[in-house]
This record gives sequence, structure tokens and C-alpha cells, in this order.
Amino acid sequence: MLFTGRLTAKAEVNAVKGDKQVINFTVAINQKWKNKAGEKKEKTAFVDCAYWRNSGIAEYLTKGAVVEISGWMEAHGYQSKKDGIRARLICTCDTIKLFSLVAKAEPKAEEKETAPYTTGAVADDDLPF
Repeated sequence: MLFTGRLTAKAEVNAVKGDKQVINFTVAINQKWKNKAGEKKEKTAFVDCAYWRNSGIAEYLTKGAVVEISGWMEAHGYQSKKDGIRARLICTCDTIKLFSLVAKAEPKAEEKETAPYTTGAVADDDLPF
């Protein structure tokens, strides 16, 4: 499966058995169209992602970053007490391509010298999610 979307929040690095780490994040995929009456319509699908290969990329996976994900997609169904039967899309990522980076928070004084420069700043208020 190959898809492009925006991260809904900062990626989390989680330790698993041994010295392995997994990066978990969610990608929003927006679809926009006009119906027969000319009204604009939009819907969003959310995909929970897990990336096992390189935890170093986690610092660039921030809210609003545009990414292209290639990997294995699965749907998991579950019973919700509130909403009944629900489903989640889950992707085990093979590759992650970054198309835009979101500016990081202003680094602390002692970190300013080594803080990496990022481009493509997007204000959090401008995001659709």
C-alpha cells in the first residue's frame, strides 16, 4: 500500500523486547470532491502506523508533516462499548518519505548551536485535524 498524508501528532518512540524500538504515529488522509449539486465535500481516513527500521527519523515526524508511506495495510475490527463495532487501519511501514517538515519549537539556549534547520513551516492552527 502506498499513501500520502499528514501526521496528526508527534511520533512516539517505544521500546520493545530487547534493544528494539518502534516508532508509532497516525497519518490523516484527506479526500475532497464536489457532489452533483456542486457542494464541496471532504472526508478523512486515519491510519495508525508502526515503523521498525530506524528510530532516528522520529524527530522529523512532527504534527503536520507531509509523508508518503509504503507498507503493509491491515484492518482490525473491535467492539467499542460506546459506538458498537469499529475498525482501525494499521500500516506496518517499509519506507517513509518526508515531503515537508514542520518547524520545531524554539530550542533552549544550550541547544541552539546544534539544532537542525527545518523548512516548510505550517502553523498548527492551519491543519485540518
